[in-house]
Amino acid sequence: MNKHQLKELVIKSIDDNREKILEVGRGIYKNPEYGYKEYKTTEAVVNFLQGELGLEVEKNIAVTGCKAITNKEKKGPHISILGELDGISCKEHKDSNEIGASHTCGHNIQIAGMLGAAIGLVKSGVLDHLDGKVSFMATPAEEFIELEYRQQLKDKGEITYFGGKQELVKKGYFDDIDISMMFHSMDMGDNKALVGPESNGFIGKKVQFIGKESHAGSAPHEGVNALNAAMLAINNVNALRETFKESERVRFHPILTKAGDIVNVVPADVQMESYVRARTIDGMIDASERINKALIAGGMAVGAEVVITEIPGYLPILRYRSMDDLFFNNLVELGIEKEKIVDGGDFTGSFDLGDISHLMPTMHPMIGGIKGALHTRDFEIIDEDLAYIVPAKSMAMTVIDLLFDDAKEANNILSDFTPVMTKEEYLGFLEKHDRTI
Repeated sequence: MNKHQLKELVIKSIDDNREKILEVGRGIYKNPEYGYKEYKTTEAVVNFLQGELGLEVEKNIAVTGCKAITNKEKKGPHISILGELDGISCKEHKDSNEIGASHTCGHNIQIAGMLGAAIGLVKSGVLDHLDGKVSFMATPAEEFIELEYRQQLKDKGEITYFGGKQELVKKGYFDDIDISMMFHSMDMGDNKALVGPESNGFIGKKVQFIGKESHAGSAPHEGVNALNAAMLAINNVNALRETFKESERVRFHPILTKAGDIVNVVPADVQMESYVRARTIDGMIDASERINKALIAGGMAVGAEVVITEIPGYLPILRYRSMDDLFFNNLVELGIEKEKIVDGGDFTGSFDLGDISHLMPTMHPMIGGIKGALHTRDFEIIDEDLAYIVPAKSMAMTVIDLLFDDAKEANNILSDFTPVMTKEEYLGFLEKHDRTI
C-alpha cells in the first residue's frame, strides 16, 4: 500500500472508534489528579492500552505513568507519542473537584488524543507497513505545583526531579526514543491550530526570609521583620525589570506561601515561591543570578537571613520546522483550511517538552476546540472533534510520514540533527540548578 492508503486506514480506524476516544477523554476530565498522584488516570490509560489494543504496558514508570512499545522487532527509528496525566488547581472552575483540582490544563484531551492515535495505528494494521518502532507514553507531573509534596517524594528517594519528563529522562525512558511528539489544547479563537510554538524556560525558587520574633506592639525594635525583608526583596526585583533584555521575555511572579504566624508577633519566618522565566538558557541563568542578589539584598536591609532553594524547572521549547511541516500538511489533508493554521507562536509560559526538545527532534502543536484561557474558570471544551479527534488523526498520519518507505523522512530529519545537549549534559544542568544558596 502507498502512504495515502495507510493514512486512509488510520482515519477510518479512528472514526470507527470515535466514541471510545471521547469516552476516555471525558472520564479523565471528571477525575483530575495532581502530579505524581495520577493513579486512577494511569490505570485508565493502562486498561485502554491493554484491553482495547492488546499492548504490553510498563506501569508506574515514574511513581505514576506508563509506556507501551509497538513494532519492537523493527530496526528503524523509534517515535514516541506523549500525553500528560496531571491536572491543575483551579477551584473556581465549575468542574473542579473537592480539592480544587481540574483539567483546565487540557491534559485529558492530550491523553485521549494519544490513545486515539494509538487506535489509528494499531487497529488499522498499518504498523506492519512502517519501518520503525512507535511508543505511547503517558507522563506524570507536567504542572509544576505541590512542591512540598514532591520534596517529600524526593526525600524518600522516589523521585529526583519535580517534573515528570525530567524524571523519565533520568530513569532512561527516553534513551531508546529518537523523535517525540504531542499536542496541547488552546483557545484558537477563529483559527483551528498552531504549529511551531516557542516558549520560555524557567528556574524554580523557594525563598525563606528568616528574622527574629518579638511582640509586634510592645517590642518591635527587638525583632527582625522577615515580612519587610520579603517586601523589599520583591521591590528590588521590580527595580531590575527594565534591565532585562526584551528578547529574553523575563518573568518573575512570586507568591508568599507564609507571611508570619500571628498578627501580634513580628514575622520571623516568611516564605516565597516563584519562577524565573526567560527565552534562552543563558537568559534564564543571568536573570536568576541577578534576582538572587536582589532577594538577598532585601534581607540585608533589615538584618534578616535569606535562604534560596533553586529547583531545576523546564527548558525553553525548541522548534523543528520539518516536523511542524508534516503535521501542518496532515491538518490540511484532514480538511483544515491553511488560513486557519497559525505558523509559529510566542509563549512566555513553559512546557516540560522543552527539555525533550534539547535532546531530540520534537513536535508540539496547539489545537483548538476549547474556549477560555488554560488554568482559568473560563476553560471549556466546545468542539470535541477538533479537540480530540483531529490531533489523534494528524499525529498518527505524521508517524506514517516519518516511518514509511524505510523511515526515509525520519532518517532525513535525524541525519541533520545534533542535540543541543547530550543526556549527560542535560542532567548536569539540572544538578547544577538543584541547590540551596
